[in-house]
Amino acid sequence: MKIMATGILASVMAVSLAACGSENANTASNSNASGSGNSGSGGKVTIELAISKSSQDSAFIAQDLLDEFEQKHNIKVNLQLLPAEQTATVLQTKLAVDETPDIIQYNLASAVTDLNLERNFEILDNEPWVARLLNKDVLSAEGHVYSFHVSQDTGMQGVVYNKDIFKELGLEIPNNFEEFLAVCEKIKASGITPVFMPFKDAWAANIWPAAAFADFAAKNEPALFDDINANRKKWADIPEFATFLQQQYDVYKKGYTNADILSDSYDMAVGKFLNKEVAMMFMGDWLIENVSEKDPNMHLGLFAIPSAEGASLGASPLGGQLFVPKKAKHLAEAKKFLEFIATKEVAQKIVDNQGYVSNFNDVNTPELPEYKQEIVDQYITPKKTVLTTDAYMLVDRSELYRLLQDEFAGGLDPQGVLKAWDEKFNQLMKDKGVAGF
Repeated sequence: MKIMATGILASVMAVSLAACGSENANTASNSNASGSGNSGSGGKVTIELAISKSSQDSAFIAQDLLDEFEQKHNIKVNLQLLPAEQTATVLQTKLAVDETPDIIQYNLASAVTDLNLERNFEILDNEPWVARLLNKDVLSAEGHVYSFHVSQDTGMQGVVYNKDIFKELGLEIPNNFEEFLAVCEKIKASGITPVFMPFKDAWAANIWPAAAFADFAAKNEPALFDDINANRKKWADIPEFATFLQQQYDVYKKGYTNADILSDSYDMAVGKFLNKEVAMMFMGDWLIENVSEKDPNMHLGLFAIPSAEGASLGASPLGGQLFVPKKAKHLAEAKKFLEFIATKEVAQKIVDNQGYVSNFNDVNTPELPEYKQEIVDQYITPKKTVLTTDAYMLVDRSELYRLLQDEFAGGLDPQGVLKAWDEKFNQLMKDKGVAGF
């Protein structure tokens, strides 16, 4: 999922660093060598911003933005470009030995599990830009704002579907699971595979349950994930969770999917949609963007996982936020950088360039692609979204993904998946030192 999240970030952001990447790497190296954090001329402060090399197209480190900040505030930003495959390990080490960057770009959900968010990072609740946020949730954990971003577009997860196929077959968006099965039956009868399941990539099997679990909790037991994370409840204690896992399995068992679901991979998905071999897929809206890049004439949309009547659209945890470590050597200057990006003028420029859904009440969202505008109108604006279960997980989820694969391999039933995950979850939480385990 981390690799996928990096891919989403890279595909969404358009600012190029081709002209400055090598220069930034050199300045980061020079700053590390000096160790002082100051340029030594005119009292100018130099702050360090750590970011994965795979995210060098981040809008927050565009050279013109860094130059403008330096000119206005006499604060220089050096980049520490971290190896993509070792980003978490390097940051863990830096935080542990007090070689702390002043700012870190990372993913909020991963920061909770990888970087001990509460212990290592500043709470930003009282920063001046927070009052202008439209959606604090995408920047928050444990009831506090810990991260910064100008966008509230987190990457929406649901059912990607071919609008043209739906129109040709006279199909409506299903509002519950029974209606969804009826849609699948009509698509199958037309000779098209209703749903593509690329579960060779284990994380893809989690799209349905991650949204379904979260939708259920939000509407029925708002404190459910707090209870699970405090060991007051187990995953297997929630019968609806087993129901949702069974639903996804039934879609496969009824013959509405590709036959080789454990052999087919996500990288096949774009071609499947371009060739109109499949009509739907449980996935995020990043897939729509990937297909549109290949064929702008493809008409794809997204609707909520139909696990229950009127389900909300899953919102994956926002990626690429900025964090300020508690032990930052230049804490005030780091927060000044966030304040600068949050100004109406700078934030508007970034939102316009990137095609973001603005998260500030005085920054306008630009004209969006049709599919994204529909998501805004039908889900984001009326607040029919829910952060997916991943946002509440305090430990690595890869073992859960493998257990979901086991269900489709025939080795576990839904209750068996949940019981096995309870055992692994308990051990992971215990290893992490979480109270109650």
